Amino acid sequence: MSTSEPTAEAVFNNPFGTRITPDEVIDTISFFDDWEERYRYIIDLGKQLPEFPQSLKNEELLVRGCQSQVWLLAREDQPNSIVQLAVDSDALIVRGLAAIVLAAYNGKSSRDILAFDIEHYFDQIDLLKHLSPTRGNGLRSMVKKIQLHAENMSR
Repeated sequence: MSTSEPTAEAVFNNPFGTRITPDEVIDTISFFDDWEERYRYIIDLGKQLPEFPQSLKNEELLVRGCQSQVWLLAREDQPNSIVQLAVDSDALIVRGLAAIVLAAYNGKSSRDILAFDIEHYFDQIDLLKHLSPTRGNGLRSMVKKIQLHAENMSR
């Protein structure tokens, strides 16, 4: 078995974010009674993200405004006109938060990304009230970077 680093192509070929929908995230989080269980679920979501190539963990892909290190890679799949996203973080909870964002955005058109009400999505899972201000700001920085990619791709 090869232990070589995954390629960006392999990361984009992972179906995460296209098989887990925002509705599923909302339903599952709502199922749990307390936030300790919800945090465990969020961390488990992050563990499902594909391995991110070490070679891509660079300044250019770093999301500014995050307490933890977060790397975001976005591209437009030309034949299908959808945005493909890959993300990684050095913190388990942030990987999970990134997974929640990917559930909303990955595999969608740039138009759909820009039209999606991410604040309403976060409100439905009562997320921002249960994050530290720095984690909330980091989450919003990640969202803004994805939306900026979508704006640039829609031009």
